[in-house]
Amino acid sequence: MGPGPRRNRPVAAHPLVEWVEGCAVDKIWWARFPLLLWMVWIWAHHVSDPLYQSLIKGLNLGIHELGHIVFGFGEFLSVAGGTLLQCLVPLVGMAMFVRQRDPFAVCFAFGWLGTNFMDVAVYAGDARAMELPLVSPFAGDEIGHDWNMMLGRLGWLAHDQAIAGFFRLLGHASFAVCLAGGAWVLWKMAVLSRGR
Repeated sequence: MGPGPRRNRPVAAHPLVEWVEGCAVDKIWWARFPLLLWMVWIWAHHVSDPLYQSLIKGLNLGIHELGHIVFGFGEFLSVAGGTLLQCLVPLVGMAMFVRQRDPFAVCFAFGWLGTNFMDVAVYAGDARAMELPLVSPFAGDEIGHDWNMMLGRLGWLAHDQAIAGFFRLLGHASFAVCLAGGAWVLWKMAVLSRGR
């Protein structure tokens, strides 16, 4: 006995698609579009100049310095805390934006995370050379190089360029998610606003 007649069953949308579509209703896509263009601008500058510092750099630096205090539970963790916090805060932002049902803001936070990864790549890549001009509101004249200390302590100082390359790759991936995801969310908003 062969298979019976097929019934046309509607294909269920992926839960992510359903969530985005549910969140996109009654949202104004064109008001968010300049933010997406700004992230394109920032990414393009990071690609053409690895030392590029966007407007977000000041925010990232402030969070980095705060991380030394927040994670001040020992020398190594305190030093690593700057990088940890500057990369964790955009992830916390993403979780907050998910709770607020704002998928575009989640995508934008991926771009913010990308700027942090690019900054970390530059800092980690300077671990042996220690040529970057460093600033710190806490260290006075004796500013230590976080990545020189961390990689030296771990015995990985010779791998600073590979580690920098890894962070740069994470940065590019984060920007790609930001731009592709953000464009898709804005497209959903535009389509749903036309359909109403």
